[in-house]
Amino acid sequence: MSSNLRLAAFASLTALGACTSTGSGETNALQNLLMYGGMTAPPLASAGSIEVADCPPVTVSEGGAAIRAVTGSGTDGVRSQVSIANVARECSGRPDGSVVVKVGVQGRALLGPGGGNGRFDTPVTIALKHGDQVLARRVARGGVTIPPGRYEESFVVVEDGLVVPPGTGEFDIEVSLGTGGGAAKPARRRRARG
Repeated sequence: MSSNLRLAAFASLTALGACTSTGSGETNALQNLLMYGGMTAPPLASAGSIEVADCPPVTVSEGGAAIRAVTGSGTDGVRSQVSIANVARECSGRPDGSVVVKVGVQGRALLGPGGGNGRFDTPVTIALKHGDQVLARRVARGGVTIPPGRYEESFVVVEDGLVVPPGTGEFDIEVSLGTGGGAAKPARRRRARG
């Protein structure tokens, strides 16, 4: 792929990658894939869980939507970008009043004009918060291999079992790339030869 064509493709996909969907309760195939591993939702929850009326939307933390690896200056120096493409969540209550949260994050890795094919890994941080207090926090590893001849690939991270303690009240669900605010760079472990 020529450098100009790769740059144009990277620019258009970067613009698309900057848009994230936080969902507002509607059901769709992508959300089902993220949350349940298939295109359709499973039957209603078992008798041990209680429906939660207000499962908050997932927000992407400021500076945490994308991580870009750059060498040199200008757009030709962009090696890669990993970004959050979509998010989904599910909340279920327990008889003791706690809430169990499941969060799905779909990410996308894009090669820039200065990049090469290979494996790209990045931490995906998921946090449940009540104001400034962190109720639960997990860092998962999102990874994808971009093979020769391709310039973008997607990955999915699903974390289940995040618990909001009983009596907490309202809480927020926040995701970001990196371990805190999007400052980390995607790790590049190996290069594919071809």
